[in-house]
Amino acid sequence: MAGKKIIQIVGFQNSGKTTLIERLITACKEKKLAVGTIKHHGHGNAPDRIILNKDSEKHQQAGAIVTTVEGAGSLHLEAKKEHWELQDIIRMYEQLPVDIILVEGYKRMNYPKVVLVRNPQDEFLIEELTNIIAVISNKPLTCTPHSSIFRKDEMDRFISWFMNQINAAED
Repeated sequence: MAGKKIIQIVGFQNSGKTTLIERLITACKEKKLAVGTIKHHGHGNAPDRIILNKDSEKHQQAGAIVTTVEGAGSLHLEAKKEHWELQDIIRMYEQLPVDIILVEGYKRMNYPKVVLVRNPQDEFLIEELTNIIAVISNKPLTCTPHSSIFRKDEMDRFISWFMNQINAAED
């Protein structure tokens, strides 16, 4: 995956993952970095489908495992199989013009990750997960992670730190 940086943003539901990713996308865009995102829908069921259009829906119903619709420079893709591994999705992203891939979720994967901690009960993630580069917490931590620590109210400082990490990775 030469040239593409992969960073995971992990934490429990309502910990601020999506909001953080939105801020990171904005910061990367300001630096002219193209961002791709991958979100794990960890609710035990399939995510709600976006109906692509009538014809692609007919293709799906007929048994196509992949459908795409292109229009005005926008490409919508839907692919089905029993289970998608993160590596399978990342391989598809290798073909896209992105500089950085932000992954929301997939806690157990081993990419560099930022862990969001809502409360002391969530701190076990810091001990259990691998490759943690930063922790963002609502409250003071009772444990001492071996990574950079940010308070939830230090998002500007975190974004600056994050962008420095991305720039260092490019050098």
